[in-house]
Amino acid sequence: MARDPVFFNEILRGFVDRLHPPERPATQDWTRARRRPPRALYLSSPIGLGHARRDVAMATELRRRHPDLQVDWLAQHPVTRVLEAAGERVHPASRWLANESTHIESECGEHDLNAFQAIRRMDAILVNNFGVFRDLLDEEPYDLVVADEAWDVDYFLHENPEVKRAPLAWMTDFVGWLPMPEGGDAEAALTADYNAEMIEQRARYRAVRDRSVFVGNESDVVDAAFGPGLPLIREWTTENFDYAGYVTGFEPTPPEARESLRTALGYRPDERVCVVTVGGSGVGAPLLRRVLDAVPLVRAAADDLRFVVVTGPRIDPGSLPSVPGVEVRGFLPDLVDHLSVCDVAVVQGGLSTCMELTANRRPSVYVPLRRHFEQNLHVRHRLEGYGAGTCLEYPVASDPDALAAAVLSELDRVVDYKPVETDGAARAAALIAALL
Repeated sequence: MARDPVFFNEILRGFVDRLHPPERPATQDWTRARRRPPRALYLSSPIGLGHARRDVAMATELRRRHPDLQVDWLAQHPVTRVLEAAGERVHPASRWLANESTHIESECGEHDLNAFQAIRRMDAILVNNFGVFRDLLDEEPYDLVVADEAWDVDYFLHENPEVKRAPLAWMTDFVGWLPMPEGGDAEAALTADYNAEMIEQRARYRAVRDRSVFVGNESDVVDAAFGPGLPLIREWTTENFDYAGYVTGFEPTPPEARESLRTALGYRPDERVCVVTVGGSGVGAPLLRRVLDAVPLVRAAADDLRFVVVTGPRIDPGSLPSVPGVEVRGFLPDLVDHLSVCDVAVVQGGLSTCMELTANRRPSVYVPLRRHFEQNLHVRHRLEGYGAGTCLEYPVASDPDALAAAVLSELDRVVDYKPVETDGAARAAALIAALL
């Protein structure tokens, strides 16, 4: 039963339905397929906010190619905050989703998240959410499903390919579960086993994904193996994915427009600005407090530096102490604008925020979550390829003197990052739109 939860749940539902038959409407509306507009169901990973911005940009590009396309989102908090601000339609069935961010936050220590193990322990949530997804497609016709790191959909469709109801476009910005050194031989064996299963699924059930899109370029893929005796990740990804380039979801602010945008955001000409943000989940509160500890030391050397601490949608701004020279804000729909005009930033190691800073060529210090394989290995590899940001391990960032020194060093640094493409959303949409 535990090995085949989708099949078991189907049997269980059949049993319950025989005892208590579900209510059916007396009449049902039906529209011939050719007479209804095309419909896409979009799923965006809710672990943080990074995927939401790029997915809204992708949906916009899809509509440009198919102006009559109706996009529904099967989404949960905090992604819904971005979708609401963008005027997107969140499907009512979303209320049945179990929240993944809440689970991830429950797995965290002090700036510490074993992301691989946390996802392993999320199986009950993934089974529930796949059930919501499947019920929705059984009840309503969709011409396309776009799944941006919707792990439940990808995994359980490969395990149960007979339940697929619509073309599937899969998107991700990393490939390969990788062990962290702290996990030892046991974690190395587990990640290799997960990777081997994925490789086997893709070889056996090619038709499950109609398009696999990597958000980035070949050089962004780590140069490592999936595990002992398994293929090289970059080589396998090139054979099995289309590269779309990075999808920022915005146009970088040109240098000549920076001052006017700073003024519009309320920043004075005689001050410099440090933006501190930890993404859309609630796991970054300890880092925010470490930065606040370092603020007096930074301002002693740069008293014109104004700190703007952005807690995001899942951390209460009132939970942080008041520090002179610091403005604490909650969720900012226009956070990317603040990042584009800052003089320096301190951020967690999430890919999207780091790449927003890279695209806008802003100096930054990023502090990956401890034991988080994606931030420490995949994201760091990509950022090093761009020559972007300065990585600080959390034990170092916990020392106020060391963190202050890193911020002051970045503040005066002239960046020379590799440019980030601006057509990633259009390229990805072109790959996916062909499925409609």
